[in-house]
Amino acid sequence: MRSPWQVDDSADVLDAVVVGAGWAGLGVSYWLARRGLRHSVLERGRIGDTWRTQRWDSFRMNTPNVQTVMPGDSYDGSDPSGALTRDQFVALLEDFARRNALPIETGTAVSELTHENDAYRLTTSRGTLLARNVIVASGSLNCPVRPAWAAALPPVLRQIDASDYRSAADLPDGAVLVVGSGQSGVQIAEELAQARRTVFLATSRVGRLPRRYRGRDIMVWLLECGFLDVRREEVIRLAGRIPPRGVLGSLHTISLQSLSAQGIVLLGRLTGAEDGDRLSFADDLEANAHFADEASDNIKRHIDEYISRAGIDAAVSEPDPAETVAMRRPNPAITSLDLSRSGITTVVWCTGFKGDFSWMRLSGALDAAGQPVHEDGVAALRGLYFAGLDFASTRKSGIILAIAEEAPRLVDHIAGPSREPIA
Repeated sequence: MRSPWQVDDSADVLDAVVVGAGWAGLGVSYWLARRGLRHSVLERGRIGDTWRTQRWDSFRMNTPNVQTVMPGDSYDGSDPSGALTRDQFVALLEDFARRNALPIETGTAVSELTHENDAYRLTTSRGTLLARNVIVASGSLNCPVRPAWAAALPPVLRQIDASDYRSAADLPDGAVLVVGSGQSGVQIAEELAQARRTVFLATSRVGRLPRRYRGRDIMVWLLECGFLDVRREEVIRLAGRIPPRGVLGSLHTISLQSLSAQGIVLLGRLTGAEDGDRLSFADDLEANAHFADEASDNIKRHIDEYISRAGIDAAVSEPDPAETVAMRRPNPAITSLDLSRSGITTVVWCTGFKGDFSWMRLSGALDAAGQPVHEDGVAALRGLYFAGLDFASTRKSGIILAIAEEAPRLVDHIAGPSREPIA
């Protein structure tokens, strides 16, 4: 059989190429293989490379083990409510790829995607491939975002992004300022506090989820009651935009109250730098804490209503220590902070991520911000698809749970529903 890398005038054209070998790309490859479609999965590093290189050492998944499964698999372990570590999740992906003999080309970075003569051309570090269809599964949350003025902070201050943080031991001595109280921010701040570091946390307007409620993991409830199936358009209508996901500790609830009880100094939103060595903060800590509390209460009410409608005999709600502990507030509120006097030597930016799609040279594929234009993962350009995007279709999109539904739907679009899967 001709190698797909031997490209000339009579070059072999693959049915599809998948870019990225994370959970989304592997899930799509699984279904392409079941449909008998000849394809290749291109991965710039190793399988699950982003999980290897952009997660801290103690990182754990936020979905419980019973939900951290790939297409065609089910959980049969002894700890359904546990959470896989970073390395365990990578091992899960590697095992899935091996068991299903998926055609993965590791160490193959794609530098350019173009379209010509009814086929897509992918220029890579190993050569060129042609394919009728391309599924981009390289991730939409892998490039950290910082405020522009971060570059004006003193050069002696070490600045890293959440994706570069590995452990407290890797940071220089001194206090640490964590900016952003979303998922990564609160978990990193808690780990630093447990390592006996002095920690300041610049908070933001982010919701919160309890880890467990009425006898079950919160994610089990959210999946069962349909909360995760709410469409992207409805989320935008309710919130005015796609909001950050609510904070969910991997093994226990994390609240601003519980963080303050561990000695973390809570601040309002970081608004800028004054004269280089001084930072300014909004006086909105109370509002941010109230927003998180309200989000948790709303989720609980939603689940309570579902339990009542469905007639489920669920456990009685019990107080969560992370939500009942009193919040320790700086008095007066800190709206300005001198970096030198506070002893801060490191800033960890947990201010969000975006995807890098700059290698796609396709008119109409990306919007003005360089992000994908699509509907449910299907681009306007024929034969172009996106898998694993956050909030692509529903609240579930972007979570490993989604690929069991997303992958066969995209492959149906490519192969046509009449082409039966291989047994």
